[in-house]
Amino acid sequence: MNRATSANDTTFRQDQWHRWPGDEWACFDALPPSVRRRLQQHAYDPWAVNAMKLWRLFRRQTGSSQRAERRLLRHLDHCEALERAIFAARYAETYGQQLPHMAAGVAILRDGA
Repeated sequence: MNRATSANDTTFRQDQWHRWPGDEWACFDALPPSVRRRLQQHAYDPWAVNAMKLWRLFRRQTGSSQRAERRLLRHLDHCEALERAIFAARYAETYGQQLPHMAAGVAILRDGA
């Protein structure tokens, strides 16, 4: 088990993703407001240290904070969709039926903003 993973995280996330160690709150606070908001809205915990590493990389690659921000937001949405698909596949494999949220065709609950 990845040591950076919370002790109460009993999912298979550590098999799919790498969680970088670091100060989650300091990284979260250093991110742009729109990225912090998106991290709060996501259906999974996107790990602020990972988001900060990507934010820095995208800023270097794009040369623009605004382009880096848009790119990071798209990347976070993509990761959320991947995680949901992986979880749904695991659920179907384990229980022999579709994940109830997907079977119902419901959207991820957000704060309405």
